[in-house]
Amino acid sequence: MNADPQELQKFSELAHRWWDPHSEFKPLHQINPLRLDWIEQHVSLAGKQVLDVGCGGGILTESMARQGAQVKGIDLSQKALGVADLHSLESGLTVAYEEIAAEALAAREPGHYDVVTCMEMLEHVPDPAAVVAACATLVKPGGHVFFSTLNRNLKAYLFAIIGAEYMLRLLPRGTHDYAKFIRPAELAGFARNSGLQLIDIKGLTYNPLTQRYAINDDTDVNYLIACTRDA
Repeated sequence: MNADPQELQKFSELAHRWWDPHSEFKPLHQINPLRLDWIEQHVSLAGKQVLDVGCGGGILTESMARQGAQVKGIDLSQKALGVADLHSLESGLTVAYEEIAAEALAAREPGHYDVVTCMEMLEHVPDPAAVVAACATLVKPGGHVFFSTLNRNLKAYLFAIIGAEYMLRLLPRGTHDYAKFIRPAELAGFARNSGLQLIDIKGLTYNPLTQRYAINDDTDVNYLIACTRDA
């Protein structure tokens, strides 16, 4: 299975805090409106069949359901999925959750989804290219696939690990492993090799003075890419 047991344990132990906007997951709550708006700039989610790969506690998953999409979230953390399922009941939203790997779902439901998202996950798995390939298989021809991850360079190390984990304490220490960061050219290569066409790339930056995030053209640290599958 394309998963790191230590990574799964790390996020499972924090699962009960997923929906606390002041917890270790505060950055996810802060960036969620930005990434949702960026996705909707490329495709209207209303009425679409959407899959959220590595959904965790369901922050993005629920927000896409609120836009009128029929959403399924998958993850390999049973505890995170339990939190996601419970929160969707409290929110009154219809979201389907399943504990399954992207590769296994791709074998079962190829070409089933209009939109596939895989956000803040690729840097936590042993073989990110396999996840990208699974996402490409899961989306319909002409559909959209969205990824976000971390660049691999000195600035990313200083900002995402030293700055975010040790100085500003935005994230728990050990959240990220620099060796697993992925350069945009590498991710674009994974996408092309899987039959996806890159249509957009944006950066996600944090201003420690204003404590605000923004989507812009600075891809040095965090970045997002949008792809379509060949029709």
